[in-house]
Amino acid sequence: MQHLTVLGAGVLGSQIAFHAAYHGKQVVIYDLNDDALAKLDDRWAHLAPMYLRDLPDATEDRLAAAVQRLATTSDLATALKDADLVIEAVPEILEIKREVWAKVGQIAPEQTIFATNSSTLLPSDIAEASGRPEQFLAMHFANDIWRFNTVEIMGHAGTVTQAIDAAVAFSQEIGMIPVRLYKEQPGYILNSLLIPFMTAAAKLYLHSVADIADIDATWRKGTGAPMGPFEIYDLIGMETPYNLNIQSNDPELRAFAQLLKRDFIDQGRLGRAVGRGFYDYD
Repeated sequence: MQHLTVLGAGVLGSQIAFHAAYHGKQVVIYDLNDDALAKLDDRWAHLAPMYLRDLPDATEDRLAAAVQRLATTSDLATALKDADLVIEAVPEILEIKREVWAKVGQIAPEQTIFATNSSTLLPSDIAEASGRPEQFLAMHFANDIWRFNTVEIMGHAGTVTQAIDAAVAFSQEIGMIPVRLYKEQPGYILNSLLIPFMTAAAKLYLHSVADIADIDATWRKGTGAPMGPFEIYDLIGMETPYNLNIQSNDPELRAFAQLLKRDFIDQGRLGRAVGRGFYDYD
C-alpha cells in the first residue's frame, strides 16, 4: 500500500502523515479546517530537527523528500481518490468519528483499508458506520511515533484477516513495530496501562496535593521513567484528555476536564506541540 490518507491534521495525525512520507509513502492529509492545514508547513519544520536528533538514518535530503510526498486538502473526495489505507485521527468523540466514516465509506475506493487511531473507542463502535465493517480495524500510534514506534493493531469480530495482515505489513514498511491484539480491548495495551496512571495524576492536581513538577519528579526518580504524568499530558496535548474526561461518569474527572479547558485550552496552552502546556518549552 503506497497511498495513505490521514483524516485530521492534529498532533498525532500530522505525525503519522510525516512518518509515512519519511518512509516513502505518498500521503494526503485531510481536514475540514483550512487553518489547520495551513499550519502544517510549520509542523514539518518542527518535526524535522527531531528526526535529525533521534534517528541515525535521518538526513536533510531525506526529510525534504518526505515533505514533497505530503499533500493537503479540505475536499474529502480528493483526499480519498487514490487511498490504499485511510487512518482517521479526528477528535475522540464517537459521533464525530461515525459521521466521518459514513462519508468515507461512500467515497473511498473499493479496496481501501479503513483504520481508526482512536485512543479508547473500540473498532466495533465505529465499523458499521463505514459501510465496510469487514475492512475496518484500529491502528493506535503513540505520540512521538518516530521514537516510540509501536502501533497496536486491533480488529473486531467482523474484520477479515487480510485487512489485519495488510495493516501489519504497512506498519513494518514505515518503520513501526506492529503489535497484534487478539481481541477488542478498550484502551488497547498502552492506554489500558496509561489511563489509570494519568487519572491518578489528574486527581492529585485537582486536589492541589503537590506541584506538578514535584509529582513528575517523584515518578521519574521513583521508577526510572523518562517522563512524569504531566510531561505526558503535554506530549499528548490537552484536547484529547479534555474530550475523554468531559463526559466521564466521575465528577472529579469532569472537573479536571473543565480545568483543562479554562486554564490551558482557552489560553492556547495546548501542549508541547505548540510550546506551552503544563510546562513552557523552548
